[in-house]
Amino acid sequence: MIQPITLDKFLRWTVIALIITAVFFVLKGLSSVLLPFFVAWLLAYLLHPIVKFIQFKMHVKSRAVSIIITFILAILIITGVVMVIVPPFIDQVAKLGDLANRYVQDNTHSSSIAGMIKKWINDNHAQIDKFLNSRDFADTIKTAMPKLFDFVGQTASVVMSIIASFITLLYMFFILLDYDDLLKSLVKMIPKSQRPFWCGLASDVERALNSYIRGQGLVALTMGILFCIGFTIIDFPMAIGLGILIGILDLVPYLHSIALIPTALLALMKAANTGSNFWMIFGAAVLVFIIVQIIIDMVVTPKVMGKAMGLNPAVLLLSLSIWGALLGFIGLIIALPLTTIIIAYWKRYVTKEQEEQL
Repeated sequence: MIQPITLDKFLRWTVIALIITAVFFVLKGLSSVLLPFFVAWLLAYLLHPIVKFIQFKMHVKSRAVSIIITFILAILIITGVVMVIVPPFIDQVAKLGDLANRYVQDNTHSSSIAGMIKKWINDNHAQIDKFLNSRDFADTIKTAMPKLFDFVGQTASVVMSIIASFITLLYMFFILLDYDDLLKSLVKMIPKSQRPFWCGLASDVERALNSYIRGQGLVALTMGILFCIGFTIIDFPMAIGLGILIGILDLVPYLHSIALIPTALLALMKAANTGSNFWMIFGAAVLVFIIVQIIIDMVVTPKVMGKAMGLNPAVLLLSLSIWGALLGFIGLIIALPLTTIIIAYWKRYVTKEQEEQL
């Protein structure tokens, strides 16, 4: 039955729309201030199960001590991953620099790259002086000065980001300290007549996000292992560290593609070190990327994410295509959880399937 739109209902929905619009613009205006808080809440949501495990399963009486232990564990894990990835990569870059110096010595009769540059400056002294006194150089300086100030501004922004990180840690600590009480306070802010609707929807959202995080974590772990195996088979430099890095990047779907940049550098280093053809080495690495991506997209993601989130693989792949076409890269990231939330809402409030199951 189609219900008539009364004046009261129209005014109510108009007020709600205005409130939502006002909240949107307020959040947009205060985004820089609220960002550390929202990041802290997201991290607290991810760490809360670990805090509960340490507090209740390991019988740590103090909630604050449990949070500190969780922070220490997280820092140790991050430090361990960084130590596995960064020092070997720096070592490979240093070797590449040594090879470049050796190439300069063998082909230019100079002791180092710095010596080669000095020789080039001495040989072209007149042309350099002419360029420095030319109008083109003055125009270049005028163009470069705003960019220099932009760089200084970016440096200041990095300092502010560090300060914001400490603020985020403080937010996260206090959110975790009273996590359950904060959730109860949020529920009490909702009118009693609307609580069943919003609490039920929040329960579905939480269940969907938990399934998504577990599923995507398993997919990223599988991808990291497959890359470690693939790079080891082709004897690629830093095979384990690069595989771990790709697995971490894949926690955000398709972000692992940027790992092609360090892969190209490592392929260049191996080619220079062994005298092999660069394109053969880089082509083998790209082939590993293609094979692993096919396995992940055709087998692992449909099976793992479909089972974790209760989606048919065909629906899951369709959701990736639709949201990717609508929102681009962001659509690929939010496609799976957003599709699950929509389906959960439809089952709970439209078809009433969940009520029938109960």
